[in-house]
Amino acid sequence: MQKLLLLGDEAIAQGAVDGGVSGFYAYPGTPSTEIMEYAQQSKEVAEKGIHCIWSANEKTALESALGMSYAGKRAMSQMKHVGLNVAADAFVNAAVTGVNGGLIVVVADDPSMHSSQNEQDSRFYGDFSLIPILEPSNQQEAYDMARNGFELSEKFNVPVMLRLTTRLAHSRSGVETKDKKEQLNASLPKDPRQFVLLPSIARRNYKKLLEMQDAIIKDSENSKYNQYIDGTDKSIGIVACGLAYNYLMENFDGKCPYPVVKLSQYPVPPNHIKKLRNECEKILVLEDGYPLVERQLRGFFNEGIEIQGRLSGHIPRDGELNPNIVAKGLGINIEEGDNIPEIVQMRPPSLCKGCGHIDLYNALNEALTDFGDGRVFSDIGCYTLGALPPFNSINSCVDMGASITMAIGAADAGLVPAVSVIGDSTFTHSGMTGLLDAVIKKSPIVVLILDNLTTAMTGGQKSSAEGRIYDICKGMGVDNQHLKIINPIKKHHEENVKIIKEELNYKGLSVIIPTRECIQTFTRRKRAEKKS
Repeated sequence: MQKLLLLGDEAIAQGAVDGGVSGFYAYPGTPSTEIMEYAQQSKEVAEKGIHCIWSANEKTALESALGMSYAGKRAMSQMKHVGLNVAADAFVNAAVTGVNGGLIVVVADDPSMHSSQNEQDSRFYGDFSLIPILEPSNQQEAYDMARNGFELSEKFNVPVMLRLTTRLAHSRSGVETKDKKEQLNASLPKDPRQFVLLPSIARRNYKKLLEMQDAIIKDSENSKYNQYIDGTDKSIGIVACGLAYNYLMENFDGKCPYPVVKLSQYPVPPNHIKKLRNECEKILVLEDGYPLVERQLRGFFNEGIEIQGRLSGHIPRDGELNPNIVAKGLGINIEEGDNIPEIVQMRPPSLCKGCGHIDLYNALNEALTDFGDGRVFSDIGCYTLGALPPFNSINSCVDMGASITMAIGAADAGLVPAVSVIGDSTFTHSGMTGLLDAVIKKSPIVVLILDNLTTAMTGGQKSSAEGRIYDICKGMGVDNQHLKIINPIKKHHEENVKIIKEELNYKGLSVIIPTRECIQTFTRRKRAEKKS
């Protein structure tokens, strides 16, 4: 045993290693990225031969983890909340196939949208998939849940979701490690048809999943992560989910006068909640995300008791929780500081000085002068900053891969030419199928695949697209005459404008690949070369 100072993400990675994991599978996405990065930098992971290579996207990551589980070993798949949308097909069906080796799906939600398109709450996925959900209230619990979650998964033969939020993922605390568990030996499922979801087998598996719900609820009721903590003031009872428990205790120096149900394992433990309802005049639900538990309690207790939370307006409906919001929800007067001086207020993000995207957008804007505004569909990456001044170049950013398919639809509607801007890593994540549609439809669109040789937005992880984009496009059937690589630097500006204009005037599919190394990875690489 040792005491380590770890981010929540790092605690999960170390907990998984100490819990006998044999493989990490993930696609980088803030705030979950550091789980895989910690594993990749760990000497212990390397010595134990634990798999830890980035996958092309979250769906392939989860399916690979499920494959390792099929082979009898413990696996963990990590992603951010919107990544779970990509992996949802595999995630929901994995609850029906069940597992062989333990499988933990870690999902890091991002309330307040610090680096995301929405605030969605992944607990809803776990809830309708009928699997256990673990939600740590601190870094120690994050470690413990990752370490012990595989056994919970194997106990019920289902995946387990481990859900955390940005503030816990990216804050540090002392974590005490426990004894290390050995990796499991490979073994095939006892039921050779367990993973074959033909309708007849799926119906049988689903019945088993339904039949074990009482046992899963009982396990939640008896979980060490869930507690009923009595209080002297029964005027209100509090349900504090995950990190919200810490925010609550910060307001009372660790001694809350009200009865509290600390909730960190789901399904919601009914006996704890019933006790709270029987002893208290009303209930306040504190949860970082959507009002999942608040809605459930309104269903449990359709008896006139007041349930407060995000739905009632006692807690803001949007944004992440913090101790001040909790205090206001309890009617506690708090002292708030002056407004932040303008000189230190947050500024909008901008592209790095020396970034190739700057020269690309300057060339694209000039090339589009004769065609009018509102025809550039973008994707998710650093290049999304092209929506902001001084470029004002792009008109959409919806989800991974949507730039190409939205351009196809816009062209079908008569917006010709339509332009797609997508990054290299995003292209291999979710853009290739859209490009195949464009090839088949012969869509009159220009696809710009911005290749900076890395997954830049999340810190420079290795991209599955590296060195492959041209060949992928050629293999998909893009016409060689309209498949071009350009170098987005100032001295090639006029040439790049000319090439883009030519392709904008072509009445078919064009793919242009602006290729220039990310300035951040370039700087780090040069610094490392000097040291060596």
